Amino acid sequence: MKGINVIRRSLYIDRIVKHFHREMMIVLVGQRRVGKSYILYDLKNWIEENEPDSNILYLDKEQRMGESLMTSDELYNLAIEKLPEDGRNYLLIDEVQNIENYEIALRNLYAEERTQIIVTGSNAHVFSSELGTRLGARYIEMPIFSLTYPEFLTFHKLEDSETSLRDYLTVGGLPGLRNYDIHDLEVVEDFHQGVYNTIMMKDVIERENIRNVLMMKNLSHFMADTIGKMVSPNSIAGTIISQGIKTTGQAISTYLSYLNNALICIPVYRYDLHGKHLLEENYKYYFSDHGIRNYLCGYQSRKSIERIIENVIWNHLRAQRFEVNVGILPKGEVDFVATKANRTIYVQATYLLSSDEVIAREFGNLKAIDDNYPKYVVSMDPIPGEIEDYPGIIHLHIRDFLKAQLST
Repeated sequence: MKGINVIRRSLYIDRIVKHFHREMMIVLVGQRRVGKSYILYDLKNWIEENEPDSNILYLDKEQRMGESLMTSDELYNLAIEKLPEDGRNYLLIDEVQNIENYEIALRNLYAEERTQIIVTGSNAHVFSSELGTRLGARYIEMPIFSLTYPEFLTFHKLEDSETSLRDYLTVGGLPGLRNYDIHDLEVVEDFHQGVYNTIMMKDVIERENIRNVLMMKNLSHFMADTIGKMVSPNSIAGTIISQGIKTTGQAISTYLSYLNNALICIPVYRYDLHGKHLLEENYKYYFSDHGIRNYLCGYQSRKSIERIIENVIWNHLRAQRFEVNVGILPKGEVDFVATKANRTIYVQATYLLSSDEVIAREFGNLKAIDDNYPKYVVSMDPIPGEIEDYPGIIHLHIRDFLKAQLST
């Protein structure tokens, strides 16, 4: 990465450095190409700028390939060689899961209190199982997401406008697109295709040893076409079976877990707002990057604009560290119930408030919630603002919502 201008994503850098030298390893987890490697490299820059006397062992994919660093013992011995026992040390490793039994070396280095450890990875299950087993509660898992709308504007040197919003809704938020003309959908498609194929091959097909590759790819296309819809493994299996393909609900459930582990397509759980508990059946799914979703569906944004808006809002809430669920009411649904510590917000997402019926549905469901937490209706209407019949419910244009700091 030498010589590359790295744009600082302060949303993550500021959060990460607060955990330095507090006896916890830091694990950055996210779908491939959401920018984990650049954030790790920028952490190296931050340390060099702010702690110039520190010792840094930084291992990226290119360096590891050159040095053939492939085992836990090699990692441990290199760290012992490069990081003095009495120094202020940092060990930064990109895609650490590519090192065999890496967790053993990290556990030993942690036990010796030799260094602050920060690593990245692209498979949620690998980290939760391997690190959870070997390291217990000694690490903080920090999710990294594709670009938020404000970050998208910064990366592409754009002003906030309806055109910029439309570009964001179309091409998504993978940072690597900054090197392309985002208005040339042919090259954007080539970029997305390369990212998608790499994720499917390395993080799904090879890692999970999948034999029915066609089924896996068909399922990912199906999920892209049904984001924001309530589905279950059995209902998906029924649809696929009707197309003449043999499968079962259990097989679909397993394959969905593989997409989730690779952090490409994530389930959103239902939350009973009356009974105050999570429901265990039927989920909605959204994509970690809506650009990849659009690639799978042919960039037909107008056809599914409302669901794309939902996907973008879901990611915006997650980037601000909210836990996000779908709210279930006795006679309706709230698109998102977002909670963080003692803070809760409710969000309804729609394309346009095009009729009294749509207004009654979107605002009425929020009005039915009997508490004083903030409630939002987010749309692309050109003139947002409070509606007289629904006092206290905030109506925002999606651009304003995506620029809002909701977690403060």
